[in-house]
This record gives sequence, structure tokens and C-alpha cells, in this order.
Amino acid sequence: MGSFELGTDGPGAILVGVDGSPTSLRAAAYAAGLARRQRTKLIAVYARTSPGTLLALADHSGVAAGAVLQTQDELAEHLRSELIKQSGIWGVDARLVVRQGDPLTVLADVAKETRADAVIVGSSASVGHRIAGSLAVRLVRAGRWPVTVVP
Repeated sequence: MGSFELGTDGPGAILVGVDGSPTSLRAAAYAAGLARRQRTKLIAVYARTSPGTLLALADHSGVAAGAVLQTQDELAEHLRSELIKQSGIWGVDARLVVRQGDPLTVLADVAKETRADAVIVGSSASVGHRIAGSLAVRLVRAGRWPVTVVP
């Protein structure tokens, strides 16, 4: 027997991962255009990560970790204000969700909670994604939502 459908026609929410990088901002613009055309909500998600273990070991005074957290606070506030400004220009119902944790886990949790119909992320510019796998590849492997990767 199939799963229960809520009785809506078309997507209910589009989720986009943002972190302030150029590719995530392009993904947000793409997602906003899609949300506008589909007449659906746009949920931008910023996953704050904990300062690295290496930083914590080297930073006995906590100054560097404090600076990282302050920068994350400033970035979250900047993303929120830009989303408010741009959502009026784009003509979409948009909100920002900020959570602490691994980006994959945070995006998956928010997508599940909001019943997102699609997840959009920017392509990774990191060399490390070749080892651990990019966020986009890991989302695709989770196999729960259509994933669009914006270059």
C-alpha cells in the first residue's frame, strides 16, 4: 500500500543550503526563482559547524574559537537580513533556519521536518570533498529528496 499523500498539488517547500559561499548564494538565487515559479515556500538552511578539534587543541585561551563563533553569528545575521530583503524582490515566502551541526544532518532534519519537496545546494569548492564526499553526493545517497547542485 502507498504512503499517505497530504492532498496538495505541486511542491510545498523548497530547501536550499546556504553558508555565504558564492556557490551557495547562486543556489539560493536558483532556489528562489524555482520557488517563485512554483508558488511555494523557500527555506534557506545555514548549518553552523563547531570549531574544529585541532583549533580547540591549539587554542588554550579560547580566543580563536570565540572568533569563529562570532563570525558565524555575524554570517547568520547577514544571511537573515539578505533573505528578508531579497524575498521581497523575488516575491517569495522565505525564511532562514539556523542550526548547529553537520550540514548533511541539519539539511536532512530540516527537509524532513518541513516536508521539503526538493533540496538545492551549491557545488563544493573544497578539495576535501574528494575524500569524504561532497554534501551534494551525500544528499543524493540519502535518496529522500530530489537534489539539485548549482555550480
